[in-house]
Amino acid sequence: MVKIDLHTHSTRSDGLDSPTDLMINAKKAGLDVIALTDHDTVSGWDEARGKAFELGLGFVPGIEVTSVSDIERFGRTIRISVHLLAYLPDPDHKALEIVLGDTVATREARGRAIVEKLAEQIPITWEMVLDHLDKGATIGRPAIADTLVTMGLVADRSAAFDHYLSTDGPFYVSHSTVSTLEAIGLIRQAGGVPVIAHPLKGVGPDTDPEDLPVDHFEEMIAAGLQGVEVYHRDVPETARKWLHELAAKHDLIITGSSDYHGVSGKPNQLGENTTSQEMLDRIVELGTGTKASL
Repeated sequence: MVKIDLHTHSTRSDGLDSPTDLMINAKKAGLDVIALTDHDTVSGWDEARGKAFELGLGFVPGIEVTSVSDIERFGRTIRISVHLLAYLPDPDHKALEIVLGDTVATREARGRAIVEKLAEQIPITWEMVLDHLDKGATIGRPAIADTLVTMGLVADRSAAFDHYLSTDGPFYVSHSTVSTLEAIGLIRQAGGVPVIAHPLKGVGPDTDPEDLPVDHFEEMIAAGLQGVEVYHRDVPETARKWLHELAAKHDLIITGSSDYHGVSGKPNQLGENTTSQEMLDRIVELGTGTKASL
């Protein structure tokens, strides 16, 4: 059986493996096909594709696109972050390229603002954070977390997020970016296949399915969403059943992935969740912006 992992990160965003090392580790993990989906950048594609070819791995180029949605929940409007896995988009599509560039810029501004808040209590500087990033890498909170680990303030990334970088903590800074519906449209215009990453990851085991945001999902589907990442360690069983029913109703692609960030990054391990050959074939058939190497 072919082993396919369609969600991984390298040092070009917030992973700890270089694109080359990621491919080497994928081979060691017994994968047959791997996608590189760094946040808001395609800069690792060429290196990863070349190494994958050398190792006999299938390679699927992708991007994890950052977006935001305003949804109605229990009588009030809340803003949520929605990540979209864009498979096989044209990396030179101008409108998508501009949006990704703007998102990278807002990520840096947000990172600087978080560091400024932290610096009021601990001796951290922006230069210390940059030391944990490859040149030109997409900046995110994990680089700040790695800095806190190096400073000896926490044991690992997870502890950094729990103590310093949580979304409800005193150092959190939100950031503006492209709307989810606009991002879906741009991915489709660039010939890509948009799949929502780790949907409903905050859903509790006792959540009533009637309380899940079906209107929001159907709005995304109407805008061109083509798949859902059902099998991910952060998607609970309650949500998986609901997502399966949604996918069946709308004939969506169903994927499973690790969301790997490196051996010493998140606990996610390569191949811990996988995608079927049938679903990969659908992605390859639908994606017209660039080619997979299979």
